Amino acid sequence: MTIITPTEEMWYALHTRSRFENVVFDNLTKKSFETFLPKMKKPSKRKDRRVVLDVPLFPGYVFVKAGLTPENHLSILKTLGVVRVLGSTRGPVPIPEDSLSSLQIMVSAGEEIFTSAAFLEGEAVIVTRGPFEGITGIFAKHLGQGRVIVNIDILGQSAAVHVADTDIERVP
Repeated sequence: MTIITPTEEMWYALHTRSRFENVVFDNLTKKSFETFLPKMKKPSKRKDRRVVLDVPLFPGYVFVKAGLTPENHLSILKTLGVVRVLGSTRGPVPIPEDSLSSLQIMVSAGEEIFTSAAFLEGEAVIVTRGPFEGITGIFAKHLGQGRVIVNIDILGQSAAVHVADTDIERVP
């Protein structure tokens, strides 16, 4: 087991209040802490258009590199929006440097990071937009670039339709 000294700077995950990631990031940066808030592009539907927003890759979490001396720990916890430092009953648990370095490289590469709901093959879904809106079907596969195939039973026959992955939801 590795012994961690409080003065040794390591990466920690901070749990934040809902939608306070940017506030926590800005405030910790002002306090001279090294912080990291990975973001991704997420398509969003508006009434009249679709837009792509920059949203946190891990909603509700910000990463901070610090030596967790009692003073630093208290300063971090007193930051507006911080709920707690993730850890166990023994205290905060650091994140391995190589894991966070990999994440930083992925984000700094400049490529857009998109995520979508993970549907399993054979899972029941409902189409929420487009010409097939309201029809239930069976998820078949991801095509990439935000497109999926859904098998829909119509008049006793199965038809495979291509729809945007943002236009389907799991059947409740």
